[in-house]
Amino acid sequence: MRALALHPAQVIVLAFSAVVALGTVLLMLPISKQGPGGTDFFNAFFHAVSAVCVTGLSSVDTGTHWTTFGEAVLLVLIQVGGFGIMTFASILGLVVARRLGLRGRLQTAAESQTLNQGDLRRVLWGLARISFIVEVSIAVILALRWWLGYDEPLGHAIWLGVFHSVGSFNNAGLALFSNSLIDYATDPFICLPVAIGVILGGLGFPVLMELRREFGDKLHWSLNTKIVVVVTAALLVVSTILITALEWGNAATLGAHDPPARVLGGFFQAVMPRSGGFNTVDIGLMHPETWFAIDVLMFIGGGPAGTGGGIKVTTFAVLVFLVYTEIRGEGAVNIFGRRLPRSVHRQAITVAALAVTTIILATFLLMILEPLNLDHALFEVTSAFTTTGLSTGATADLSPASQMLLVFLMFAGRIGPITLASAIALKRANRLYEYPKERPIIG
Repeated sequence: MRALALHPAQVIVLAFSAVVALGTVLLMLPISKQGPGGTDFFNAFFHAVSAVCVTGLSSVDTGTHWTTFGEAVLLVLIQVGGFGIMTFASILGLVVARRLGLRGRLQTAAESQTLNQGDLRRVLWGLARISFIVEVSIAVILALRWWLGYDEPLGHAIWLGVFHSVGSFNNAGLALFSNSLIDYATDPFICLPVAIGVILGGLGFPVLMELRREFGDKLHWSLNTKIVVVVTAALLVVSTILITALEWGNAATLGAHDPPARVLGGFFQAVMPRSGGFNTVDIGLMHPETWFAIDVLMFIGGGPAGTGGGIKVTTFAVLVFLVYTEIRGEGAVNIFGRRLPRSVHRQAITVAALAVTTIILATFLLMILEPLNLDHALFEVTSAFTTTGLSTGATADLSPASQMLLVFLMFAGRIGPITLASAIALKRANRLYEYPKERPIIG
């Protein structure tokens, strides 16, 4: 009966913790590791968190350290983590809102308020069907390419296709190759399916469901879908141009290829900061200004109630329109012909403020613990907190204390700062009085 009294946010945290614990035990088994013995607790724990939180950061070489059984464990953890996140964000929040009212509603479930159609069973079935169709389609394309184009044995080609398909749609970023997908940087039949999987997973389940029903009727799109689709498309175009231009002449990255391959590489790396985590160039050899651009893109992340991380494109859009409205001196924030409630303003500011504060403090702490400059430390911290999984190459060389910091960031970033804070809080305080108003000078 005690479990029934748990706050919904506590249920989410406990559920993810239980899956991480189980994954850690399985990855420690000798059958999960190549060579004698089993994986030590810390590396098993780090990879379990990275997989469940669909981040993709690695403390060991994924392609050579794990056996097929270990890779299968990671695959299941990724699928459970991605599907679970979408389920809890899109469906549990809806159930809580209907059954417990405003008092029990998770604040982060406000991002999926567009999910108000159908019963729970139908929505769950729709989620499973979309995940299955996307993952199988991408897996078939990748498997055929590895089989026919690279002479991989059929069974291994299918395994490669399935693993990277699930990883892309769930925005996990774990690859079964020591250098991620760098060996396939010029192959559109590998890069484009993976990029499409990342984009679709990052759109968010409510958007995918609505696009499936109303794809050709934009007038009936919800505000959430309009924001996610428009901002996602804009960010992909801008980031592709920016990253391609910044790295065009860098012989260590895009500059090593012909112009069409450079554009392909620029597009692929522009998609990955949405929380994808794969890479076709050596991130550590990119220019510092490119790192900073990727930091910003990782911070924004993907769509709400999906497999992407970051503060979400909807939060970013609300903040932009909020500033624009304030500069114009208008009283209401309007987006696509709809007025936003003031509660949405506060939620967007809270999410962004918590994320910025967490990244600043964690970056400062990582620079104390490790001999890293600001560029490297900020990149690793932002990647972990936004569950992106990109790395300049520093993750595997970090001390256990620093890697534990990244573990906390991955967990907090995947659960969500507000959900985590709600889970830690003992109870919600209901103030029975209000203080008199007074305005300080701002700016």
